[in-house]
Amino acid sequence: MRIAVAKETDLAETRVALTPDVVKRLVGTGAQVTVESGAGLAAGATDEAYREAGATIAGSRSEALSGADVFLTVRRPAAGGLQGLKPGALVIGIMDPYGKGAEIAELARTGVSIFAMELMPRITRAQVMDVLSSQANLAGYRAVIDAAAEFGRAFPQMMTAAGTVPPARAFVMGAGVAGLQAIATARRLGAVVSATDVRPAAKEQVASLGAKFVAVEDDEFKQAETSAGYAKEMSDSYKAKQAELVASHIAKQDIVITTALIPGRPAPRLVTAAMVRSMKPGSVIVDLAVERGGNVEGSRADEVVEVDGVKIVGYANVAGRLAASSSALYAKNLAAFLETLVSKETKELAINWDDELVKATALARDGALVHPIVKPADAPTPAPAAEAPSDVSPVQEAQ
Repeated sequence: MRIAVAKETDLAETRVALTPDVVKRLVGTGAQVTVESGAGLAAGATDEAYREAGATIAGSRSEALSGADVFLTVRRPAAGGLQGLKPGALVIGIMDPYGKGAEIAELARTGVSIFAMELMPRITRAQVMDVLSSQANLAGYRAVIDAAAEFGRAFPQMMTAAGTVPPARAFVMGAGVAGLQAIATARRLGAVVSATDVRPAAKEQVASLGAKFVAVEDDEFKQAETSAGYAKEMSDSYKAKQAELVASHIAKQDIVITTALIPGRPAPRLVTAAMVRSMKPGSVIVDLAVERGGNVEGSRADEVVEVDGVKIVGYANVAGRLAASSSALYAKNLAAFLETLVSKETKELAINWDDELVKATALARDGALVHPIVKPADAPTPAPAAEAPSDVSPVQEAQ
């Protein structure tokens, strides 16, 4: 089995799909790994480190992909970015599939099978493959560091002979993986932290980290979580009540970090322009949802906007601002998933298309769209190849 890694086609992406330590692990299982020269530099991984781990260094993208069975990537490749792969090869990465059926279909026309890692089900077996959690954890940490860098005062309370420096007050909106890490990091830096979320289970999690929970806890709130653990879209009446409570709370805060996302939808607007103007000059808001339209009115991707003395930080790809750490975790997520697609006996691809992990993440199979997110309503589901059992990929090589 030959695995390829190339430079990301999105020039703003600093992460790399495989790090040298994970390359060493894959080579140890008998895989051949080819890495495009310079693919890992932004994440601190040199060509020499890959060579020492057992990888072959290719001089170009086309050379890296040529004849590969598996192509591992961070972001969805651009159109034409799969040239050289074998028909039936696997392409595995963060595919951003919602509303992108045409882009996925264009990639699938090359005959590949495409897997979206962000669709990995949140079950015990798949925890080690959960890229959303691994990347959001780092994003939550970095959000607080970015806030501290823009904030003109100290986070912890300091008692000195010259007087006392009061602690910063930080409010985290959204207590998922990113939000919980933001709470923990702000607490470690000495801030007085509060947080809100529409999921009832979040209240206990927030309290366990030493933060105060802020929410309208009515009957709708008690049923505001899906079976998969995600937040539901709330009614307009609930949003109005929550907004009133949050508005009065935000006016007293020094730091606000927003993390709210709903899969497949634009980011919900949590902080209005009026709320921004209610904050003290020198306060900082970090919008982690800026790539999906933003939780904060006035936030702009990859900019720090100042409104009446309040800074709104809107860095995109926040996990990529810690490229070495995020790449290390992402590479392990990929390797763990890839291992489920390979026969332990033959070391070749042996994909069980009925496996719940495969069914949840497969966008395209042998060039045909198969996932409801991207598949046209009238498109037939492809039958397995006649030459192979239904649980085995007809091409015995992976992405």
